[in-house]
Amino acid sequence: MHTGRRTVFENGFKAFDLLLMVAAFTVAALPYQRVSQLTLAEFFGMRVKLGNLLLFLSFLVVWHVLFNLFGLYRSRRMGSRWVEIWDIVRATTSGTAIIGVFGFAFRHALVNLLFLALFWGLTTSIVILSRTVIRMMLRYARRHGHNTRNMLVLGTNPRAVEMVRRIQHHPELGYKVLGFADEHWDGIDHARDLGIPMVADLNSLHEYMRRNVVDEVIIALPIRSYHSYASEIAAACERQGIIVRFLPNIFDLKEARHSAQEFGGHALISHDTTVTDAGGLAVKRAIDIIVSSLAILALSPVMLLAALFVRLTSKGPIFFVQKRLGLNKRMFNIYKFRTMVVDAEAQLKDLEHLNEADGAVFKIKKDPRITLVGAFLRKTSIDELPQLFNVLKGEMSLVGPRPLQVRDYELFETHCGDWQRKRFSVRPGITCLWQVNGRSSTTFDRWMELDLQYIRDWSLWLDLEILAKTVPAVLKGSGAA
Repeated sequence: MHTGRRTVFENGFKAFDLLLMVAAFTVAALPYQRVSQLTLAEFFGMRVKLGNLLLFLSFLVVWHVLFNLFGLYRSRRMGSRWVEIWDIVRATTSGTAIIGVFGFAFRHALVNLLFLALFWGLTTSIVILSRTVIRMMLRYARRHGHNTRNMLVLGTNPRAVEMVRRIQHHPELGYKVLGFADEHWDGIDHARDLGIPMVADLNSLHEYMRRNVVDEVIIALPIRSYHSYASEIAAACERQGIIVRFLPNIFDLKEARHSAQEFGGHALISHDTTVTDAGGLAVKRAIDIIVSSLAILALSPVMLLAALFVRLTSKGPIFFVQKRLGLNKRMFNIYKFRTMVVDAEAQLKDLEHLNEADGAVFKIKKDPRITLVGAFLRKTSIDELPQLFNVLKGEMSLVGPRPLQVRDYELFETHCGDWQRKRFSVRPGITCLWQVNGRSSTTFDRWMELDLQYIRDWSLWLDLEILAKTVPAVLKGSGAA
C-alpha cells in the first residue's frame, strides 16, 4: 500500500475506532437510561455541563492514545491474528479501567460496574470483529494481486531459501519476491530451484535498488562474515525509505523463540527457550498464593500432628532446612519435616558408595538414616507439606521442576554437562511431571527430560493436569522414597 493511501486508510481506521467507542458508550448507557429515565443528552446536562463534555472528550483522546500505544494501527501484514486479538483485549481493558477510575473519582452515576462490563464487552467484541473482517478483505485483495509489496532477499543460504518458500506458500500476505542478491557460491542452486531469479550480485545491489521498485529488503547474509556489507545495505535502504527486515536467529539456535522489544530507543531481539508468558505466569502466581494459603489452613491439623510425632520420636529439630537452587540458581532455604537422624548430612559421605540412583542424585531404598516416623512421612509425602510456605513466599511454585541440592548441582559437571541446566530457568515446584511418572523409580536422565518437556509444553492447563494427577500418585505412594 502506497504511503498516501496508507495514511488515508490509517486515519479512516482511527476515526472508525472512535465512532465504535462512542457507539459502545451509548449502548452501555441504555440500562442506566431505563432506570433513571435520563437520556444520554440529559446525562451531559447533569452538574457542570462543560465538565461532563470535557470528561467524555478526554475518554476519546485516551482511547486514541491507547490504540496507538498497543500498535493497533501498525501494519500487521506478517503478524498473527491471535497476537492482534490479544493487543486489542489489552487496549480495551486498559481503556475501560481508565474510564472506571475517572468515573468513580468524579462520582458519575453513569459509570458503574454494569456499565463498565457492558462497555468493555461491546468495544472488545466489535473491534475484534472489525479487525477480523478487514484482515479477511485485505487478504482476499492480496491474493488477487492488489495491495502487494515488492521484496528483495539478500542472501541465498538455507535460511533465506526457507523464508522465501514460506512467503510463496502464503499469497494472502501480498508479497512479490523480486529475486535474490548474493555472490556466487556452491549452494546457490538451492535458491534457483525455487524459480526466483538472481537479480544482482553484492556489487551491483546498490544500483539495482536505485533503479527498481523495491518496498522491502530481507537481509539473510551470514552476519559474522558480512556484517560491514549488511550495515551498508541497511543504511542505503534507510536513505531510500525501504523497509529492512532481517532473520533474527543469527546464532542458529535450535529451540529458541524470538521476540522484539524496544528499550531506550534501541531495538532488542530476544531469544527465549523458557516460559515467557507474562500473563500466564501472573495467573500461575495468583493460583500459587490462593491454593497454598487455603492448603496451609486446611492441612494445619495434619502438619501439627506430624510436628508432634517428629518431636516425640527422635531427637533434633522438627523441620529440616536445607539450601536449594531455585529460579535461575537463586539460593533459598527449603522446609520439610525432618525424616532422618540429626547428623544425616554428616553420614552421607560414608554412604555414597551405596548410591542406587544414576546421575547427580543420591538415593538408596533402605537408607539407615531415616527414622520410623520419617519413613511414614515420606511414603505419604506429608514431609513435603511445609514447602507450601516456600510457595507462599514465592521461592517455589505448586508445579515446577524439583529444586536440587547444592551437592547434586555440583555433580552436574560430571554427569550432565549444560543441557539440563535449563530446568533452572523456571521457578521450582512441589510436583511436576517426574512426580506423576514414577518419582524415585524414574532414572535421572528421564527425570531431567521430563523437566525440560514441562518447560517446552508449559501452560496453565498442564499445571492443573499435573496437580490433578499428583493427588492419586501421592495416595498410592507411587515411587516414593
